[in-house]
Amino acid sequence: MRRGVRLALDVGSVRIGVAFCDADGIMALPLSTIAFSADAVNEIAAIVSEYEAIAVYVGKPINLAGVDTKSTTLAIDFARNLATIVDDPAISIRMIDERLSTVSAHRDLHSAGRNTKNSKDIIDQAAAVIILEQALDSEKRQGDLVGEPVESAHE
Repeated sequence: MRRGVRLALDVGSVRIGVAFCDADGIMALPLSTIAFSADAVNEIAAIVSEYEAIAVYVGKPINLAGVDTKSTTLAIDFARNLATIVDDPAISIRMIDERLSTVSAHRDLHSAGRNTKNSKDIIDQAAAVIILEQALDSEKRQGDLVGEPVESAHE
């Protein structure tokens, strides 16, 4: 497994949850929640730069039948725009299946005694952590970055 910080994004139409891991890929941690806006992709690009990330895993929300939805298109478009702005071959932007990450985040927070209504920002971050943990587990098994590489919006 390559050494370097990875980020994960749970892209939604209202908020984007962000998580990161240490350079050794041992622990995924919540980082922030960013409001989905025209400037959100620039905010994420700044985080990529600040953390010197080698990869960004963007959750690909497909339904349980494996079919793309409006949310899938939103996440893919966001990832393509991010790849265009980051525009660095050393940084890999990748889509990764995130089925049930938000459901798992809700369940985990409920188990910890948190109420959903007051935890919306935290749920997005927790979902991003779950996405990153899944990616790191897969990387450890395969030995390299996982998921579908994203081409920039210009390609």
